[in-house]
Amino acid sequence: MSAPPHASRRSFLRRAATLVVASSLPVISAPVLAGLRPQPRDVALNHTHRPDRLSLVYARGDQYLPPALDKLNFFLRDHYTENVGTMDPQLYDILNQISRLLKTDIPYDIISGYRDPFTNERLRTTRGGGVAKRSLHMEGKALDIRLPGVPLTELRDAALEVNAGGVGYYPRSQFVHIDTGKVRSW
Repeated sequence: MSAPPHASRRSFLRRAATLVVASSLPVISAPVLAGLRPQPRDVALNHTHRPDRLSLVYARGDQYLPPALDKLNFFLRDHYTENVGTMDPQLYDILNQISRLLKTDIPYDIISGYRDPFTNERLRTTRGGGVAKRSLHMEGKALDIRLPGVPLTELRDAALEVNAGGVGYYPRSQFVHIDTGKVRSW
C-alpha cells in the first residue's frame, strides 16, 4: 500500500528544504574547527619548603579537570602539618593571567598555599603579627608567591592588573599574596 500523495509530497518538500539549508552553510575546514577546541590552561609551580615541582594543565575551556585539581590540592597542602585543603581553582586562573601579562612560562615559587587553622593560629601568635586571624589561606583561597627573575614590583603590578581578588605586597619577605576574595590591595 502506498502512502497518500500529500504525505510523500510533504516528505519530499522537507528533504528539499534540508538540502537547500545545508548547501547554504559555509564549509568549515579542519584547521578552523581545531581553533574551536577548548584551549588548555596550565600552571607550573615550585614549592619553597619542599623539593616538590608541578606543571600541568588544570582546565580546558571553562572546564576544570578534577584529577589536576586533586594534584594541585596535594601540592599546595599545609607544609607544616601536611594537611590537604581544597584550593579555589580561580587562583590558578589568576596565576595563568599573570603569566600571560608578564609573557613568561617560568614556574611560580609557592611560599604558602593552604594553611590549616592550627597552623594559622600558631603563626599568628608567634610571628608578631602579619598573619590574619581569618586568613583566606585557611579556606584555600590564597597563595603567597614569587616569580624567579621577575622583580617583585612587576609581579605585584601584574596581579593588580588582573583585578580578580586581593593583592598584598611584602617586599621585606620577598613575596606577593594573591587571593580570590574581594578586590583590594595592601
